[in-house]
Parts: sequence; structure tokens; C-alpha cells
Amino acid sequence: MYDAEVGGTVRSFGTSGFLYNSNKLMYDRGTLSLWHSLTGEPVVGKLANSGLELDLLPLVLTTWEEWLAENPDTTVLAEDQGFSRRYHHPEDHSAIYYDYFHIPDVMFPAYLTDERRLKKDRVLALKFFGAASAYPIEILSEELVVNDTIGPQEVVIVSEPRSKAARAYDRGGHTFSPADAPRQVLDENGELWALTETDLFKIGDEAQKLRRLPSHESFWFGWYAFNPQTKLYGS
Repeated sequence: MYDAEVGGTVRSFGTSGFLYNSNKLMYDRGTLSLWHSLTGEPVVGKLANSGLELDLLPLVLTTWEEWLAENPDTTVLAEDQGFSRRYHHPEDHSAIYYDYFHIPDVMFPAYLTDERRLKKDRVLALKFFGAASAYPIEILSEELVVNDTIGPQEVVIVSEPRSKAARAYDRGGHTFSPADAPRQVLDENGELWALTETDLFKIGDEAQKLRRLPSHESFWFGWYAFNPQTKLYGS
């Protein structure tokens, strides 16, 4: 997920139908330049080599049930959009990509691969100042809280056990561990912190906040193809 304003212009994007290393290329409707969805950079057309880059925003992939419980006023995109293709739940056999999600192979080739994980294992991917790390979603949902450092950036990743939703925050020198209550963590002094979609704050002292960090959730092959220098947590 990116901020659509870049270079002083709010841009509107569409799906081009083209892929590079099996990752989507989108186009902006203003210049018809092609942008890479994983890097946020224009790679073909008028804006290629312009130095422009979309700012990555925090994102979470979770269940509708879990999201709605925390955000009851949420609106949702209607399923009927006037197109013949219907986007059902990925576990519904009638879903467009049901077969793809249930086979180990990729539909189109990726030229850089790494066999430490299966190609379509899901990872939470973070990159700061050129340093990249990938965290398998399955491992995160088991450990629940992971403290790490990526380049100069201190990171804590907090995961939900049921939905496997994972969120990354600046840990500000703290070391966190799981708490008994949901959506809370303990710091090294046993003090409770609560997480929101924008920050991690200390309970009882809400002025102490740690910002949410931007991240991708990607297939392992997709992230590795563009970040072969990435560290892989748990390997």
C-alpha cells in the first residue's frame, strides 16, 4: 500500500496486465508510465529514471471478523462491481485464484529464487536504508512478538495467533514480549503497551508512543526476486 501523491501530484493507478519477475506492473493514468508494485518505482515510460518513488504505508492482512471487531464502522468494497469476474474468498472453490493458491508452483517465472522457503510461503517484508528482512508469517504467528534490528532501524513485530495478522513498530530501544491480554505487549520492565493501527503506546502514559512501520506482505519468491540480499528470519 502506497501514498498515491508523489512529486507533488496525486496519481491514479491501474493494472497494466504486465509482469516483471512474476510481479505486477501498474500504470499511472496521467503519463501511462509503468510502475513496479513491489518497489513503488516507475520503470518504463515517461517517468522511468525520474527518481520518483511512492512512499510505502503500513498495511495489515487480517480477517474480516477480527478487523470488524476493532473497527465496527468500517465500510467495505461491494463484491458486485459490474464485472463478470467475481472475487470470492480464496478458500471458496469458485474463487478465481483458488487453484493457484493451493499449488506450490508459480504461474509465471521468477528468475531469482531461494529454496530456504517454499516459493509461495507468505512473509512480512521490511526494508530500511537498503537493508531488507523477511519474516515467515507462520513463524510470526507462533512466536507472537519478534524483536529485531534492520540496518539502523529497531523493529518489533506483533502478530495475532488466529488471523496471523502481523504489524511492525519502531521499538525505540525496548525489548517486548507477549502479554496475556490480546493486542498488548510487555516491555523489559513488565510495563504494558497496547497496539493500534498507527502506533504502540504505553498504557497509563499514552504520551509514550512508538510509530507503526511500513511493510509488505509478500510471497517469498516475490520478495526475494527483488531483494536477494534479504535476511530471512528463522533460517
